[in-house]
Amino acid sequence: MKYCLISLLASVLLSACAENRAEEKKTEAVKAVAPAYELATVESGGVPSTLKLPAQLSAYQEVSLFPKVNGYVKNVLVDLGSYVSKGSLLMELEAPELEQAVLLAKEKYAKANADFSINKEHYQRLLEASKTKGAVSLMDLSTIKAKMNADTALVNAEKANWEMQKAMLGYLKVVAPFSGVITERNIHPGALVSAVAKDKPMLELKQIANLRLQVDVPEHLAVNLHERDTLSFYVSALQGKKLRGKISRKSRNINSHYRSERIEVDVANTGGQLASGMYADVLIYSKGNKNALIVPKSAVVTSTERKYVLVSDNGNIRKIDVSTGNQTLDKVEVYGELQVGEQVISNASEEIKESIK
Repeated sequence: MKYCLISLLASVLLSACAENRAEEKKTEAVKAVAPAYELATVESGGVPSTLKLPAQLSAYQEVSLFPKVNGYVKNVLVDLGSYVSKGSLLMELEAPELEQAVLLAKEKYAKANADFSINKEHYQRLLEASKTKGAVSLMDLSTIKAKMNADTALVNAEKANWEMQKAMLGYLKVVAPFSGVITERNIHPGALVSAVAKDKPMLELKQIANLRLQVDVPEHLAVNLHERDTLSFYVSALQGKKLRGKISRKSRNINSHYRSERIEVDVANTGGQLASGMYADVLIYSKGNKNALIVPKSAVVTSTERKYVLVSDNGNIRKIDVSTGNQTLDKVEVYGELQVGEQVISNASEEIKESIK
């Protein structure tokens, strides 16, 4: 009897174990057929965000000064770091052949003018004499008039040549086109300069009383920025001091490589603490687009060909192409054929395929 009870108990235990194993296999099969995904609901409204972008300070105006004529450097009146005013003399060149060319052009103009005066007087006398019938032939009168007109053209040409030579002589004096600071000097007295060689400028002048803060803003943020909007920025040289400026101009052109628009902010450099070429960090605050839809950031799949989300509807999974806007650490604005309230897979990946039942 004892052995019968033991055998019965063993049979019951073996049957229970077999049932448990069958149940586990059934559960595993169900899981394999219908994997579980985390779902999130599509919401409406924009995502406010603050974006830090790299920027650079540039001179408001800058120019590299090259010689316009060949000559020797006579004097250099400025040096690296010199502050100059508009119209002030920066350097002098000397070219004796230009001075001689001016004198020669002046003499040619004077001679042409004298010949014109003689022919004009001759014509006027013949014109007066022609009033007496038969005193002057019409051929002689026409000839002297044509010569006078030719002399008029020659006078104008010689005068223009003289003015041109004087202008060339004026290029021997190099003056500042605007107020600023000399940031580069590559020339010294006695050096020969050529109007053809353009490897290095003689001087470089930059206007730094006002600077341009240049920043490339992503297109989805640039569209919401307008002229006169205030931007905040920092430069490392001022140890985290917060600076502000108003947007002065937008390029209204999207860079095809970086999908960004160049924006400039005029910055007054009254204290002289800022310099051209400094790097800056610009903070751009965006309220977000109220017409956008919001999904978890992990719900957007970015492949080499497209950007999409996976919509789950009663066991059906569909890929919906989207474009993105503002984003935070866990949320992102999307635009596409989505509806508020739809369910998307929040842990989406390229391995999840579409399935339509």
